[in-house]
Amino acid sequence: MSENQNIEWKENWRDEYLKWICGFANAAGGKIYIGTDDNGRVVGVADAKKLLEDIPNKVRDVLGIMVDVNLLEENGLQYIEIDVPPYSNPINYKGQYHYRSGSTKQELKGAALNRFIMQKTGRHWDEFPIERAKAEDLSESALNRFRKEAARSGRVDEGVLNDTTGHLLQDLRLIDDAGHLNRAAVLLFHPDPERYVFGAYIKIGFFRDDKGNLEFQDEIHGALMEQVDKAMDLIKTKYLIYRISYEGISRRETPQFPVEAVRESLMNAIAHKDYASGVPIQISVFPDHITFWNSGQLPEDWTTDRLFESHPSAPYNPIIANAFFRSGDIESWGRGYKRILEAVSAYKLLPPKLEMISGLMITYYTDVRSQLLAQRVDERYIPVIEYASKNGRVTNSDVQHILGVSKPTASRILQQMNGWLEMQGKVGKGTYYVPKWLTNVSQV
Repeated sequence: MSENQNIEWKENWRDEYLKWICGFANAAGGKIYIGTDDNGRVVGVADAKKLLEDIPNKVRDVLGIMVDVNLLEENGLQYIEIDVPPYSNPINYKGQYHYRSGSTKQELKGAALNRFIMQKTGRHWDEFPIERAKAEDLSESALNRFRKEAARSGRVDEGVLNDTTGHLLQDLRLIDDAGHLNRAAVLLFHPDPERYVFGAYIKIGFFRDDKGNLEFQDEIHGALMEQVDKAMDLIKTKYLIYRISYEGISRRETPQFPVEAVRESLMNAIAHKDYASGVPIQISVFPDHITFWNSGQLPEDWTTDRLFESHPSAPYNPIIANAFFRSGDIESWGRGYKRILEAVSAYKLLPPKLEMISGLMITYYTDVRSQLLAQRVDERYIPVIEYASKNGRVTNSDVQHILGVSKPTASRILQQMNGWLEMQGKVGKGTYYVPKWLTNVSQV
């Protein structure tokens, strides 16, 4: 058995392995075997009985925790098993916080350490008070914007909306009994939240190519509650390109990206950003794609794929997210990505590309071909995926016609595209294939 999230092999004991024990205790627990090689084969230790006494004492004295230390034997060779349970409180090794991730040990520092400690203590970054900030310093226009949108959404009692600002802040869990505003309150409603939280703004730039040639840019500052509308107005009026079409004598302007998806990604970035990072939200617009990046992190054990599946709501900043939910700007229960899928499907586009690059990045493309080329998809498949995206389905006969190939070749190509297409109907004449992402829309 190879080393993994819960197992570590060591030939001899060294006191520095207390760091590994610390890492296991801070993660999901695990076992360290002393007297084994890197492949887990027992080689034995000469001082096994002494280690049975020394290791528990060192763990207790340095880490302040208890572990089970067991003497094992195989083929006449003695070795030690250290069984480390997971601890709900943060454990440190001489002031250092270590964490087991995969088969490696990491020392947590900076923002990662802050997130870890808050997670272990059951608190969130946005709930901590800022004693210097006063309720009277908050922006009246930002508060009025919330009241107007919350009245429209029907998610706040009318009596609360018409009451004093103090009572409204209490209802939103933005102020404590001593009158101290928390970080969420300052970010949401202060006219200059950057006085207290560095990097609490949005950068938007237009690039003429992927080489980083910037044409123009803007920055949106102020209360988060107002950054939303300012950013959307800028994107729609300055950064999006509109296609002109006519229905009879009626003129229609269609933006290159679905506005509903753009707004949802903007709201996700604002609500889920890691504001302790000090890095602004960044929106980069290109001729054929647009990216939204924020320094937020996914919940532990989540992948980007899970966001496009049915999932519970797990906001990184629950108090900020609650305010935007109450104002009707976002949906609860993890429905935001369903709305994104519905919007891009209506545009006959592929789901946006999701990546973790020091934060979460989501990218929308103007057309199917541009996205597939960017993702280095085999060019033979692109016309088939384009057809399936436009028509909602594709058959073997369609593939023969699109690619000019025989029926057996079309069958082989369709089998190779099982990552993109899902077979429907009975095997044979009634068989057809639908894009998997359209199936996901109905399942989320």
